[in-house]
Amino acid sequence: MGKYRCIICGYVYDPEKGDSKNGILPGTDFDDLPEEWRCPTCRQDKTMFKYINDKKSRNNRCLTR
Repeated sequence: MGKYRCIICGYVYDPEKGDSKNGILPGTDFDDLPEEWRCPTCRQDKTMFKYINDKKSRNNRCLTR
């Protein structure tokens, strides 16, 4: 299960948390969300979400000393 970010407003859908505002239980994978599910912040549909590759984003962070 991975996280997905809305490309419009930046909301992150985290399957470990679900979406309690819309009755989505924790543990619900993004692919298992109902087709009518919308971003709880900006109301965009699922097509406006992109998968977040956590490993890639961690590896691309700048390290300061």
